[in-house]
Amino acid sequence: MSAPEPPAVSPGGSDPRFSTAALAAQPDDRPVPRKRVISWALWDWATQPFNTVLLTFVWVPSFLVSPFFLDPAVAQSGMVEGESIDCDTATNTATEYCRALGELDANLGWGIMAAGILIALLAPVLGQRADATGRKKAMLGIFTGLLIACQLGMVFVAGIPSFFWFGVAMIAFGSIVGEIAGANYNALLVSVSTPRTVGRVSGLGWGFGYLGGIIALAIVVGLILGGVLDGTEPLTFQLIAAGATVWTLLFAIPIFLNVPEPPPSRDSKRVNFFKGYVELFRSIARLWREHRSTFWFLLASAVYRDGLAAVFTFGSVIAARVFGFGFTDLVIFGIALNLVAGISTIFAGRLDDRFGPKPVILFAIGGIIACCLAVFVGAGAGKSLFWVVGIVLAALVGPAQAASRSFLARVTPAGHEGEIFGLYATTGRAASWLAPLLWGIFIAAAAHQTLYGILAIALVLAVGFVLLVFVKAPPRVRD
Repeated sequence: MSAPEPPAVSPGGSDPRFSTAALAAQPDDRPVPRKRVISWALWDWATQPFNTVLLTFVWVPSFLVSPFFLDPAVAQSGMVEGESIDCDTATNTATEYCRALGELDANLGWGIMAAGILIALLAPVLGQRADATGRKKAMLGIFTGLLIACQLGMVFVAGIPSFFWFGVAMIAFGSIVGEIAGANYNALLVSVSTPRTVGRVSGLGWGFGYLGGIIALAIVVGLILGGVLDGTEPLTFQLIAAGATVWTLLFAIPIFLNVPEPPPSRDSKRVNFFKGYVELFRSIARLWREHRSTFWFLLASAVYRDGLAAVFTFGSVIAARVFGFGFTDLVIFGIALNLVAGISTIFAGRLDDRFGPKPVILFAIGGIIACCLAVFVGAGAGKSLFWVVGIVLAALVGPAQAASRSFLARVTPAGHEGEIFGLYATTGRAASWLAPLLWGIFIAAAAHQTLYGILAIALVLAVGFVLLVFVKAPPRVRD
């Protein structure tokens, strides 16, 4: 789809190239082949094992920050009658064993923090270059390949202390290239949807991601619980990394075969890498002048997306600390929640197309805030309450994420998809410190009662909710 010649736009005015209605009038607003849509959505499915299996549930928590990577004498000091001591008690926290595990956690955090900084610095500039050259698919291919290489690198992480930093490097670098690849993947949304279908297509991608991740997780957990794999042996986690590598390689192929490359931007300048930052700031200034709603949406979404990320990051901590969930409880809980989130996200895409993305996001965030408050007020009800609230929350998180991508796709300047979605990744990382900071402050102020951290999450989501209320929604296009 080619953009019309840019008309004169007064500061703060509206450029027709940004209008959903104007895009709907283009001759290319015809049904997109189903094969193209499914091929695009499969990339989300392909890359989820890195986030779900390797980063969140299995490889990092059960392997990389485990006693495997402690000095053998220190690791042995933490064993009592064949079982590891519990580092949550005041007595055990002061032991050399627990301090060493805490050091592993801290070092992992430094690696992830460095990755976040690099993502914030690189994503928008690389997106701008992809827009100018018309090579979004090429960029997606390069960084997907690097993600596969990182997963393959994890296969060679032996369970001995000397390999710890190599494991951290693979996780951190995988986070960087995965995020940059995701920005280019999001930019291809315009190639597989029309203004009338962008919501349901975005929801389909998120849904595929949830379902793919949970199926991969279920396979791993089933093999471990069934005795095929032994969770006490480093080889098990090396094989898990190998399986994730093959999974990503196979399911990422269709997007490169069946999804076309959007045309290059007609007004993006081809500059060297460092001058790309000059163009980046000019782009931000242009957004402020010509399409301010996109600018404000990037700001509002940065805040509430940090709250959504905190739900996943700290939800398992609350489950374990406050409601007594053990490892098996958490795995079953995680599978159930991701399954609900995947299904709800796919169906919520139709609500996005019918009512617009903004009402869907506001309803979802409002519901999540209510869930947080329900957990805080009703904590004494035990696991049953957390199960019920968790299911409701899972049904809301996915639609909020998918509708956010849909919102941005509807208000992104034609030909600037890579750059704007790079900014989307950057703004999300730029605010990623807010919820963790408030989490720590609220818990410390409440005499280290973990339950109070949920109020911090609710507060961040509430601020994002209010900011979004004042963002102008894109016009709806109906069949």
